[in-house]
Amino acid sequence: MRFRRSGRSGRSRAATAVALGGALLAGCAGGSDGADKPPSTEAAPHVECAASGQVSGSGSSAQQNAMERWIRQYQLACKNVQVAYNPLGSGAGVAQFQRGATTFGGTDQALSPEDVDSTKDVCAGGRAIDLPMAGGPVAIGYNVPGVSDLVLDAPTLARIFDGRITRWDDPSIQRLNPGTTLPDIDVIPLHRADDSGTTQNFNAYLRGAARKSWPYPADKKWQAQGGQSASGSDGVSRAVTQSEGAIGYFELSFAVERKIATVRIATGATEPVPPTPRSASLGIAQAEITGEGKDLTLKLDYRTRAEGAYPIVLVTYEIVCDTGNQPDALPALKSFLTYTASEEGQAELDAYHYAPLPMSVATEVRKVVSTLS
Repeated sequence: MRFRRSGRSGRSRAATAVALGGALLAGCAGGSDGADKPPSTEAAPHVECAASGQVSGSGSSAQQNAMERWIRQYQLACKNVQVAYNPLGSGAGVAQFQRGATTFGGTDQALSPEDVDSTKDVCAGGRAIDLPMAGGPVAIGYNVPGVSDLVLDAPTLARIFDGRITRWDDPSIQRLNPGTTLPDIDVIPLHRADDSGTTQNFNAYLRGAARKSWPYPADKKWQAQGGQSASGSDGVSRAVTQSEGAIGYFELSFAVERKIATVRIATGATEPVPPTPRSASLGIAQAEITGEGKDLTLKLDYRTRAEGAYPIVLVTYEIVCDTGNQPDALPALKSFLTYTASEEGQAELDAYHYAPLPMSVATEVRKVVSTLS
């Protein structure tokens, strides 16, 4: 598929369709310390290795499991390169990169203009850029007795998580689930107590797809009314399993691990869309690359009606300098990121509950990585 940019802002459609077979079959968004981790295969990937070097990264915990797998596999092939990643969280990852403590940063949210301005000292002669590297669905998990298949849309989710729908047999929910017997019990919406990229992405979806019903900003801090809170996706998912009537949001790996039923989203497509590897990749494929120059920030289409495209997706970015990267680490950095964005690297995501980049976006990432200096 040809990739193109269009318009004076450098915007481009990530893909109008995406090949999801073979190397691009991949799992859902991860970050769960307790997610299943299959044993590493001993076959080394095909990588153009640097002669030597040390690469250090820190940041997003959502990509922790992916990074562990990528580093393990990469170093099977490139034994003279040392790569380390510390999942301190997106904010810490950005801050450490800005002060030159790491070779790259990891974040669940693209850099703000203020963030970029703060990297001009560390990126001598250049600026920091965002490189998308993995993605996946933010699942809406629920615990409603007798209900194994639940459909909701963005306005209904907004009213649930803002405390305006309080009973599971509410007519708004029943309308979306004809033929389903909904119990007359309290709705218990659960959200993150801590600031998080998962919250930011869920807020962005509600803000984008249900603007009239969701007045809150697309922020990492939860600001809606009512509900209960728990720390981390682990805490939210655990609380859902323990409370009848509960509903919460978290990376899909937590739902898979804890066998939590997940909501299918009514988007206007022929059928409501479940959170799956394929649907997350198709959701990312509806995005536009809105970054200028070598920056590859994605603007997600939360109102997409594309068949099979799940609209609540999280994308993790690696932060590097377009120019001014640490000279001693640059060859190893380019080698490692070329591998993570490769078909082989993206295929590793399957067993770890992440979704791959659409092929057109991954190709563009590899092009940019090759030009880093």
